[in-house]
Amino acid sequence: MGEPTVSNRSGDVLRVAFDAGPLHGQRTGIGVAVAETLHALASEQRIDVEPYLLSFRSRPGQGVRKLPFPAGLAQRLWAHRSPPVDRLLGRPDVVHGTNYVVPPTTCPQLVSVYDCWFLDHPDDATPDVRRAASVLRRSVDGGAHVVTCSDATSQRVRTLLGTDRVTTVLLGLPECPTADRIWPTALADHAGHPFVLSLGTVERRKNVPALVAAFARLAAEHETVRLVIAGAPGNDQAAVDDAIARLTPAVRSRVVVLGRVDDRLKGRLLSYASALAYMSLDEGFGFPLLEAQQAGVAIVASTAGSIPEVAGAAALLSSPTDTDAIAANLHLAITSEPVRAKLRTQATRNLERFSWADTARQLTDLYLTLSNESR
Repeated sequence: MGEPTVSNRSGDVLRVAFDAGPLHGQRTGIGVAVAETLHALASEQRIDVEPYLLSFRSRPGQGVRKLPFPAGLAQRLWAHRSPPVDRLLGRPDVVHGTNYVVPPTTCPQLVSVYDCWFLDHPDDATPDVRRAASVLRRSVDGGAHVVTCSDATSQRVRTLLGTDRVTTVLLGLPECPTADRIWPTALADHAGHPFVLSLGTVERRKNVPALVAAFARLAAEHETVRLVIAGAPGNDQAAVDDAIARLTPAVRSRVVVLGRVDDRLKGRLLSYASALAYMSLDEGFGFPLLEAQQAGVAIVASTAGSIPEVAGAAALLSSPTDTDAIAANLHLAITSEPVRAKLRTQATRNLERFSWADTARQLTDLYLTLSNESR
């Protein structure tokens, strides 16, 4: 989509400083959400979006305002007393921190929170994430409004951050990776075999060891099925490796760990997968659910966080800790064409709920409300 640019509309429109930081560096799910939101907001005639970037060394594109601080240093300051940065932001009407952190300012603040795992499990968070949590708490205590992408996360925010200033705005559909219907080269040794796909960074929140245990039960009944784990290594990689090592040699040979995959390979995997397994212990949204539904892949998922809310009726759900139930749902997804057909029909209906235009419209309404409240 390229670098964001500042709109130059005329007339009395609201000026919104918008954190473009997630667009820089390795693109994550948050980066996708921010990029698509920014693109959709460009069509909103009621606001001027003015992207900013918190960085000391980066050279942002044209129209992006740079706050010339190292992110780590800024967050250490912002977690405590810090002067407002209104002038550096160009004195906007509203500031939207799109990635858990919003800078100190005297104008209305909006901060995006995607999930609350790091608030529920601070010992599982890295130092920079814990710093971001401190800034988030201070901002919310100071009156910042929170926007989430699911009602489940909104409920956790109210509990964990002690605020009622929370609004849910659903995200739109992620772009479904192009599928060229070529069997993935990475699975050449398993060509033609049905497989269950796990998609996402291998972190504790994703609960992949439970999926491996469930797959062992499934594999005992289905001698040809494979498990494909696709995602960058994370803080649960050792536990996943250990869970795989505990499998019998015959079953272990049917588990494929791919690591990080690009969009082309992801498209091929979704094109051929018999099921997507998404057994997270918490989710704020879950783009892979909607990617799988667009690709017509049956989903076996957990009841944690926002998953039931986002997946709708187009998934087979169970507790993330019930390996027998997970295995039973995987069995249904792989063996029952009536079940798969029903899930595809439900997916078509479910996908109609998600639109980036709706995301932009609701966010703009919220920007205007916050601005009016401050007058």
